[in-house]
Parts: sequence; C-alpha cells; structure tokens
Amino acid sequence: MEAENIDKTKEKSLNFIELAVSEDLAAGKNGGRLSTRFPPEPNGYLHIGHAKAICMDFGIAEKFGGTCNLRFDDTNPVKEDVEYVDAIKEDIHWLGFDWGDRLYYASDYFPKLWDLAVRLIKEGYAYVDEQSSEQIAEQKGTPTQPGIESPFRNRPVEENLDLFERMNKGEFPEGSMVLRAKIDMASPNMHFRDPIMYRIIKHPHHRTGTQWNVYPMYDFAHGQSDFFEGVTHSICTLEFEVHRPLYNWFIDRIADESYRPRQLEFNRLNLTYTVMSKRKLLQLVKEGYVSGWDDPRMPTICGLRRRGYTPESIRNFVERIGYTKYDGVISVSLLEHSIREDLNMNANRVSAVVNPVKLIITNYPEDLTEEMVMDNNPERPEAGTHTAPFTRELYIEREDFMEDAPKKFFRMTPGKEVRLKSAYVVKCTGCKHAADGSVEEIYCEYDPLTKSGMPESGRKVKGTLHWVSVKYAHKAEIRLYERLFDVENPADEKDRDFRELLNPDSLKTVTGFIEPYLADTAKVGDRYQFQRIGYFCVDKDSDSNRLVFNRTVSLKDGYKPQQ
Repeated sequence: MEAENIDKTKEKSLNFIELAVSEDLAAGKNGGRLSTRFPPEPNGYLHIGHAKAICMDFGIAEKFGGTCNLRFDDTNPVKEDVEYVDAIKEDIHWLGFDWGDRLYYASDYFPKLWDLAVRLIKEGYAYVDEQSSEQIAEQKGTPTQPGIESPFRNRPVEENLDLFERMNKGEFPEGSMVLRAKIDMASPNMHFRDPIMYRIIKHPHHRTGTQWNVYPMYDFAHGQSDFFEGVTHSICTLEFEVHRPLYNWFIDRIADESYRPRQLEFNRLNLTYTVMSKRKLLQLVKEGYVSGWDDPRMPTICGLRRRGYTPESIRNFVERIGYTKYDGVISVSLLEHSIREDLNMNANRVSAVVNPVKLIITNYPEDLTEEMVMDNNPERPEAGTHTAPFTRELYIEREDFMEDAPKKFFRMTPGKEVRLKSAYVVKCTGCKHAADGSVEEIYCEYDPLTKSGMPESGRKVKGTLHWVSVKYAHKAEIRLYERLFDVENPADEKDRDFRELLNPDSLKTVTGFIEPYLADTAKVGDRYQFQRIGYFCVDKDSDSNRLVFNRTVSLKDGYKPQQ
C-alpha cells in the first residue's frame, strides 16, 4: 500500500506530457524506447519561448533515461543561414543541454523524402498541380464549406512523375507548380484538403547547394524526419495540434505496428511587454529598433544572456510556469523574479553611483584615506569581503538627497543623520547650488565614533546610503534597460503597428562611477548587485579603456507602463 501511495504521488508530480510518456514506456510501446527531438528552423535566433520547448524536449529525455536529438528543419533555403545554426547550438549548450552525436538536419533526408514522394505519386496519393497559390487557396473552401477539387487532381501517374522530375531539374519557374497530397477536399479538417508537399525554390541551400530545386513543406518533412530518426515522441506547441491528423496520415503511409512516433502538444510561452514572433523580431533587428538579435531588450536567449540572465534562472522560470493545454500570457515579472532570486544568492554586492552628486564631509581630514570592509554577499558569508577606499569627498546618488524633504524621507536632508554604508554616521549641514539651480555639492559632518565596528557603530539611524570615493572612482558606462514595449500585451493591439507600441525609454545610457574593486575585477559576463540600485552584468562592449554595464533587473518590480 505504501509503495502504491508513492507511485501515485510521483504520478501527480508529472505534467500531462510526462504522464503520457510514462504510460507509453510502461506499456512497452516502441520497445520501451524514448527518443525526443528539438527541431528549430535555422531562420532566426531562439527566444524564451524556444527555451521552454528545449527544457521540455531535452528535460523529458533526461528524466526518463531517453535521448534527445537536435534537428534543424532546414527546408526553406531562402530564409536560412549558418549563422543561425551556430547561434542555436550555442544557446542550447548555454542552457545546459547536449545532443551528443545526435545532430541532424531535415536536409539529411531530402533523398528519402523525394523517394517517398515518388512512391506516393505511384500509389495515387499525390499529384502535381499547376494552379497558382491564390487559386489553390480559393478552392480550399472554408471550415463550413467543402473545397473544390483541382482540375489536375486526376492526371495520370506517369504524367505526375514526369512533371515532378522536371520540377526538380529546374525546368519550371517558382510558383508555377506544386506537389500536393491527394486526401479529401471535403474533409472538415482543412489540413486534409490536398495539402502541398513540395514547392519550387531556386535558391542555394546552405548545406546542399544547388542540388535541389524543389523543397518539402513542413507538414510533409517533419513527421517523416521524426520517423527516419526513430523519434518516439514528437513534442510541439499547441498551434500544431490541428496538424496532428495530417502528421498521422503521412506516418500511416510508412509506419507499421512495431514503431510509430506520437505527436503531443503543450501551450506555447507568451510573455507580457514583448513579442515572440520571429518575423517581428527580425523586423526590429533589420530596421534598427534594436542593436541586434542579442540586444538586451530582446526576448532572445542570447539577448537575455547578454542582459545578465543565467541558465538556472531561465530553467527555474520554465519549471514554475509549467506545461498545460491552454494558451495564455505569462507576466514578465515572473521571469524577473527568477533572475532576482538567483542573483540575490550568487551576485557580489558592489558600490556604484549611477546619477552622481558630490558629498563633502567638511570635518574629515583632507589627506586621509581609510579602507572600509564590505561584505561581498551577506546571503553567502563564504563569499568573503573586499575593501573600498573612503575619503573626504564622495559621490552619492542624486536621488538620495532632498533639500526640503517630507517627513518619511529617510535619506539625506539638512539636519538629519544617515549612515554611509560600512563607514560612518553623518549629518547633513547644507548644500551648494549651480547657476541653473541644481544641487552641485552637499555638505555633511561625520561622527568618528560611529565607524563600522567601533563602540558607537550601532547608533540607530533610519537611512543607509551607498557611496564611492571621488579620488578613487572609476567611470563606467551604465545602460539602464526597461521593457521593450509600452503595452502589456502588444498582440492585443490589432489596429496598431507593433512598432508603434515600442517603449521610447527602453534604454537610457548614463555615465556613473564605480569603486576600484569592481573596476579591477569585472570581466565580460560577470554579474553584480549594485547596492540599492539593481543587478548588472558586464557587457561585451567593454574593453581595457571602458567598462560597460547592462542593468539586468531592478531590485524590486516597480515598473509602471506609460499611460
């Protein structure tokens, strides 16, 4: 009985895809073998939605002791590029998954797919149609009205074989002919109404060159590639659910009882304040709205990586949101929570002033420099400490001073005390204004008995401010990123061009000051918490003369879209 309860608990912890796989394995289907695949098209960079699919495809194989192939569905040479292939491999490895020696391409199977298409022609399941794409679409009918059969539907087999061969030899222009499956033009499933299997494309392929002039459509190539590879579970997103009967129809032409792949679908990931369409993301890149596919505002995996996200934070996020059979929109705040949670435990705390104003401690010796001890990460004492030089003149955040402050303003204001972090308690005595009326310098006095670690260091004050010594400060370029779009769900704005919805303040670049420890140790990709400001990552634009930091996320979710 106890063992039964344990099994039931384990079953409950499985999502519906895992449960289906578990049941298939228990039933001994496909010889008790599990093989999945991740099948990206190499026509763009992967985004956070693909990360969810990667975690499912590779994760379920790991969980049940199976294998996962990486297969590039490279059936449209016009849009594909080796650059995308390399980037996709890098992203998958970065997320922590590996395909071993199981790297495949749909183009590996072009000869087999061709042979299968020829066989289907011979068996009366396929024919060459010479109508235009507009005519074919018009004759397809509607979900409530049957389609009209093509006038070429019943042409002789030998004529179909001859035309198909000549299509591949390049004798006909693009768009003049297609190969269609002959299924049922009256089927309630629109995908069964003689779907296109091959079209003419006269463009060199990144792997096969000019060998082919006809290329298979996704619905024909995908399931057959699964079959050729021995894939047992073809896991995809919900938009392919309506394609599943066609997937099975093609599989029925080649499978027997010993083995057949099974298609399963889960909900795709949609995030607030962004778009997931590769077409739209490509537009943003090509039209210069962002600096590239890895722009830190992009929802691409490489963009998130450059912004400072970790593989663990993305995998934890995917695990949190789970897999269902219902599409919805996930708040980007949940993704931001995942990276905050990760970096809170793993990022060192450092001092950086983003919007500086000078603070002068009038009673502090002009020639004195003290080294103040700073905790690297209070969440992990084993992370140790570092020292920061403390001098008479410091930079603090301009927002931390208010000349005429309300009662509950617990930062620096004339007549009130605050603590300078890991240093002294100081009392503000006034300020100096520039010609334009802005505050140019702030003045205060320190109490030498309140130094961190001294008897009076525990004096109660309500505010603690971070700081950087003017004498030892290093300049840094700091890029303050916000969400890419102004509206919560751009997809809902049907009557507006999505580019009109972009947030004009999604990037603000400022020059700030950082402490020497950070300047001396920061390397590209390193992540830090700028105390009291947020989490930041060293950008790849940094070099020996300039450090560039990207804001990964603020310390708290305080984002408010424009009204």
